[in-house]
Amino acid sequence: METWLTVLLILHVIVALAVIGLVLLQHGKGADMGSGFGGGSSGSLFGASGSANFLSRATAVLATVFFLTSLGLAYLATHKPRVAGGVMDAVKTDAPKADAAKGDKPAAEPAKKAEEPAKEGGANKAKEVPN
Repeated sequence: METWLTVLLILHVIVALAVIGLVLLQHGKGADMGSGFGGGSSGSLFGASGSANFLSRATAVLATVFFLTSLGLAYLATHKPRVAGGVMDAVKTDAPKADAAKGDKPAAEPAKKAEEPAKEGGANKAKEVPN
């Protein structure tokens, strides 16, 4: 699944760059007015009207491919296979191991020490707060 995501992402970027290039190559609607006054741009590689047809069709095809790769990327990003277990099972618990390697006590023990004064007869502040 990861390989399909990578292939589709690379194809998506290449198609996006091609669409940008084709759009920049096309003449705007006002470009024909300039050619009437000796601009000389009316004769192009594909002919006067052939370039518009070829470039517009190529842009339309690439825009369709871009749209389909966008949908494919969206599908692959949202439909990942589910891992058995809950959300907390996916969280890595490397922090207590790192503390134990340094010789420090795990983080769970200070919480136990905080509870001990309340057990020894000290007033628990959570019970004193009115509801």
